[in-house]
Amino acid sequence: MSTTVARAQVPIERLAVTAFAVPTDAPESDGTLEWDSTTLVVVELEAGGVRGLGYTYADAAAAAIVERRLRECVVGCDAMDVPAAWQAMCAAVRNIGLAGVAAAAISAVDTAIWDLKARLLELPLVALLGGARESVPVYGSGG
Repeated sequence: MSTTVARAQVPIERLAVTAFAVPTDAPESDGTLEWDSTTLVVVELEAGGVRGLGYTYADAAAAAIVERRLRECVVGCDAMDVPAAWQAMCAAVRNIGLAGVAAAAISAVDTAIWDLKARLLELPLVALLGGARESVPVYGSGG
């Protein structure tokens, strides 16, 4: 792909969101709660004939937030300007709160925008985000 595409604005033309309830093979738990299915919210964006995907594990309410609050501020946004889209999404959920399910909804769309940008630039997403590191700090917890 030419370097002109990398500099040109590429408006996001389409956003689709779907919530899937994925049954687990057996009941699962984290020490505080047990469940038998996991909800996966998948966001698909399209710009310049290219598609980007993002997802989050959250209640289906996250899909409703994407549909009702985030769609209008993302469609038409420049796929090459991820921070501007993120700021617009944060503003769109300001009155319902940025934490919890709204943060999960933003996460799915934000990931889809990063994926879309990488695909438009014909780069692996890891390269767009800065590549591999020799070491990283790690924190682990569990129930």
